[in-house]
Amino acid sequence: MAKSVLVDLTRCIGCRGCQIACKEWNERSVKKTEMYGNFTNPPELNSECFTHIRYIEQEKDGMPVWSFVKDQCLHCKNPACASVCPVEALKKTENGPVTYNFSRCIGCRYCLLACPFYIPKYEWEKTVPWVRKCTFCSDRIAADMTPACIKVCPSNTMFYGEYEDVLKEAENRITGNPGKYVKHIYGKDEAGGTSWLYISAMPFESLGFNMDIPAQKLPDLTWSYISKIPAVIGVVLTAGAISWVITRRNKNMDKEE
Repeated sequence: MAKSVLVDLTRCIGCRGCQIACKEWNERSVKKTEMYGNFTNPPELNSECFTHIRYIEQEKDGMPVWSFVKDQCLHCKNPACASVCPVEALKKTENGPVTYNFSRCIGCRYCLLACPFYIPKYEWEKTVPWVRKCTFCSDRIAADMTPACIKVCPSNTMFYGEYEDVLKEAENRITGNPGKYVKHIYGKDEAGGTSWLYISAMPFESLGFNMDIPAQKLPDLTWSYISKIPAVIGVVLTAGAISWVITRRNKNMDKEE
C-alpha cells in the first residue's frame, strides 16, 4: 500500500531539523536569502530547498501564539503535475511518492502551472535547469527506510505509515482530544486527496494554507486547460507569420511604386 504522513502542527517546535536533514540527504546547496521580519528562512521553497518551516506569529485568546508549518510536496493521490506532463517525467508511484525523471523532462514547466500547492520549482539560475521538488525520499522508502525529515524530528511531529493507518490516526487524534484541534484534516479531500495530511489547533487559513482547492481530482480540471497551450502557441505563431508576410509584401509594393 501507499505510504503517507500525518503532520501534527501542535507538536512542531520549529527546530528546522527536518529542513536540514532534507537538504543533506538530497545534497542540495544553499541560496542567498534575506530576512523579512520573521524567522522563516528561506522565505519560501525553492530549487535548493525541498522542505522548510514557516514561522507564524498570531494571537489566540488575546495572547501571542507561535505556529510552525512544515512545507513540502503533498504528493497528491492523483497529481495534476504528472497528468499534464507530456513526457511522463513526473510519475505517481505505488509507494506514494511523486517522482521526477530528469532524462525525460523537456523543460515545458506545465507542472509548475498545474500544481495547486505551488510546489515544483525551476532552476532558473542554471545553464541546464531542471524541475525540483520534495521526492518523499522515494529512494529511502524503496529501501524500507523512513524519510529523512521524519527520521530526524525530535518531537514526533510526523506520523508515518500506510495511508489508511495515517488517516485513522488523524481522525482519532481529533475525536479523542475535543477542543484541541480544528475539525479538519487538510489533504484528506483537497485536490482529490494527498499522501501528506495535516491537523492543527489553529484554523488552516490563518496558517497560510490554500483553502480554495476543490475536492475534485485536479487532473480532470487542469489538463482540459493546459492541453490547449500548444494550440494557442501555434495560432499565435501562425498569426505572426501571416502578419510578417503581409507586411513584407506591402513594403515590396511600396518600393515598386
